[in-house]
Amino acid sequence: MKIVADKAIPFLEEVFEPYADTVRKEGRLIGHDDIRDADALIVRTRTKCDAELLDRTNIKFIATATIGFDHIDLEYCRTHGIGVATAAGCNARGVLQWVAATLVALARRFGFSPQEKVLGIVGVGNVGRLVKEYAESWGFRTICCDPPRQEREHLDFVALDKVLRQADIVTLHVPSDASTRHMIDREALALMRDDAVLINAARGEVVDTQALVESGRLCAADVWENEPDIDRRLLAKALVATPHIAGYSLQGKANASSMAVRAVAERFSLPLTEWYPAGIERTVPRKITWERLCATIDRYCDIATESEQLRCRPQDFEALRNGYIYREEYF
Repeated sequence: MKIVADKAIPFLEEVFEPYADTVRKEGRLIGHDDIRDADALIVRTRTKCDAELLDRTNIKFIATATIGFDHIDLEYCRTHGIGVATAAGCNARGVLQWVAATLVALARRFGFSPQEKVLGIVGVGNVGRLVKEYAESWGFRTICCDPPRQEREHLDFVALDKVLRQADIVTLHVPSDASTRHMIDREALALMRDDAVLINAARGEVVDTQALVESGRLCAADVWENEPDIDRRLLAKALVATPHIAGYSLQGKANASSMAVRAVAERFSLPLTEWYPAGIERTVPRKITWERLCATIDRYCDIATESEQLRCRPQDFEALRNGYIYREEYF
């Protein structure tokens, strides 16, 4: 069999070679000719898996080493019998720690303590659940919005407009799809308090960039519309600005690669269904106080330095992202 994989996905060297012909290539450059005779494709968000790429190929299975799947035409795959697996939840704790670093940065800048602020969480899935749990332990009062979960589970969640009106800080953790594209638009931004801060670590397309820039709202961003050609006006005004690396922890990347390998192995009956990168210690979840967080977070997630790098080199967005040194999760 033949497997084509994005070469930026770590830990895959020599994993499949005993069982398959493996080709590694830059994700955005993977084209139709590369996969014509391939059985499986392992990608990140930079490979758009649609009819243009997949038509008249032998692809039977796509594993994405990402939590999102907006780069994959799921309907096309369904109608053409192509299996799809994601790495949902793989980097949730890494994103949690990026959000924690952002909250600390905001507290330092504006001189507040968690007990003084309401944190609005939009999207309470793998990441949002962790953000809620830890934020409440630090003293934030949380208010949550997640319509799909609310419909299924009848939880104590509220509508988006209520979150936007009441929260001092709003953090986004929703998938990118037709229902969430420009969820935060001009009207939504107008509902927010004048001094409220919008944090986006979901997908760039969830926020209308033009509306955000024109609104003058305070914001922190890890994800951007039209990556890697990001809006320089938004970059200039963002309090935190990183190149889509919120989930780039060592353990998150190991989890993602493991989930992709295991999915392919299960689909093609390869002896790799228990594979995990050698030498990577899995995170042991632990509580951390706000005081301890403030004293330690810069050693693990230095978003001030990362923001400065992006501001100085916005044209190198992709290089900064691909060359990022994965950080250790520590809580």
